[in-house]
Amino acid sequence: MSITQETLQQHLKDPAIFCCRREKGTVISAADLEDPGLFADMQEAGLLTLSPDGLRIEQVIGRTLLEDTEALTPITANVLDSVNQVEEEKAAAKSSADVSQAVANSATVSQSTVRTGGDGMIHIEIGKAEKFEGLKLDVPVFAGAAAPAALAAQAADEKHGEKKVIRKLIKKHIKIKDVKLGKETSIKDGVITIDKDIVKKAVKEDVLCKSLELEVIYPDKRHIYTETIMDVCPIATKVEGELGEGVTKVVDGVVFMLTGVDEDGVQVHEFGSSEGYLDEKMFFGHPGCADEGDIIIRCHAVIQRLSGMTRPGPFAAHKCQDYIIQAVRNELKDYNGEVVREEVCEDVRRSGNPRVVLIKEIMGQGAMHDNVLCPTEPCGILGGQKNVDCGNVPIMLTPNQVRDGSIHALTCIGPATKEMTRHYIREPLVEGLAADSELDLIGVVFIGSPQVNDEKLWVSERLGSMLETLDLDGVIITTEGFGNNHIDFIQHIGQAGKRNIPVVGVSFCAYQGQLVVGNEYATAMVEENMDKGGFENDIAGCSCVTTEVAARAIQMLKNRMAGVEIKPAEKKWDNAVINRNNEILGLPKTVLVESGTLH
Repeated sequence: MSITQETLQQHLKDPAIFCCRREKGTVISAADLEDPGLFADMQEAGLLTLSPDGLRIEQVIGRTLLEDTEALTPITANVLDSVNQVEEEKAAAKSSADVSQAVANSATVSQSTVRTGGDGMIHIEIGKAEKFEGLKLDVPVFAGAAAPAALAAQAADEKHGEKKVIRKLIKKHIKIKDVKLGKETSIKDGVITIDKDIVKKAVKEDVLCKSLELEVIYPDKRHIYTETIMDVCPIATKVEGELGEGVTKVVDGVVFMLTGVDEDGVQVHEFGSSEGYLDEKMFFGHPGCADEGDIIIRCHAVIQRLSGMTRPGPFAAHKCQDYIIQAVRNELKDYNGEVVREEVCEDVRRSGNPRVVLIKEIMGQGAMHDNVLCPTEPCGILGGQKNVDCGNVPIMLTPNQVRDGSIHALTCIGPATKEMTRHYIREPLVEGLAADSELDLIGVVFIGSPQVNDEKLWVSERLGSMLETLDLDGVIITTEGFGNNHIDFIQHIGQAGKRNIPVVGVSFCAYQGQLVVGNEYATAMVEENMDKGGFENDIAGCSCVTTEVAARAIQMLKNRMAGVEIKPAEKKWDNAVINRNNEILGLPKTVLVESGTLH
């Protein structure tokens, strides 16, 4: 297929190949040339063979063909009236050569200094020496943790980047060593006891919930069958202040896991079910999942038949489970047990640093796609608003509000790419951006993904206005799932890009989830996939944002803001590319799992 003039400008250095048969006398234009983006597939299929004598697009554009030439044929000099002489950028090469020669000619160097500044540059200063007048170089940091050079002019200000704490949140992690089902709900001596009859009260919270069952699963007893995993929810409660400030107690070593079916046995959240043996169906240790040593309290719900693909049905299961969790929260408020650690979370401003926001696109397509925003209790239900009911419009939260459990995930999508409730309370991108002393994290924007295309565009336009008003230097945009919500995802990237805001996208794509749409701004992308086959597998929490994904995204944003060139993505997903970037940043290798299982 022929290319557009815009595409031509992007591929001037690529081989020139005719897309169709062309006759003698043709003046070569974009309409005559094949898309270089297709070359890899064509070569693999045996449709195209590149020639070492082939010319580049910049060498043939506007030239006249001297003889008839077949489709998918490399253009060589012998079939053209002449070849464009492309002027190379000699000035830059000469400058580099002059610097190299100057250093080489210096017999002795009296003094040299190398330092990394807060402006995203490595500053190199070489003092005077024999036959050498001295040299100062500013070199962009390509793989380090430096702020963009574009703001270097502000570095002279002594207060540049100075940390200003707006509010503080203390999360006290309380040690729990065991969980039992008994006659009352209590916490004593590091043991949570839950009234086994509480399910009779909890099920009355919603008429669509027909039954509830509790089970305690210890780390060494996970090879048991479970229905599909709807959510993993931590136990946390406010003891001082509102969400995002004050003091919150968080249970360490225990989480709730919600599973569910309807009365006919149909799995709830059935877009790729994680039903099966628990030890094979959860990526333990990932942000949204139970950790390796966690005790799991499984709450199994049975909801009204045919309600699993509606909003009210799955919500009923979450609501009834939350009744049980709240009973434990109430006991936790007054429990003065061992504090394993105190996590101090700060909402800060760093004036003069690049202003950035994290945008998290969450499900909001109606049916069973929804989330609860800003409940009264961390990770709770009561007091919150559903993002679908809010019109999916962008809502700004502070980093601390996110870290204090302002999101309860109701989303019913494939398990691998689903960000469960526990994911948000310890979202690696929020943690990474908030801790980065070279950035000024303005906030975290949550935006829903509507079903109807007109609504997608309308909501995305509201986001664009918000980004413009915030006067930003960079954004990172994430999305869960793939396919339908990629339409919104690309629109959001475009809203930032057309306002000249450097933007990085983070998503599961790999093989199965390749982007269905794109634009000229979607050039800096970070892959989440951890499945060997490149599919959204049936392992809960497998292909979501991890610490490594977050680190790559943050560094890519810094590079983007600094004007560092980002190489185009490979035609096909390749985990080796991810691991090369991991190595540059000193991160562990991303180890892929076999499709559908951890073993």
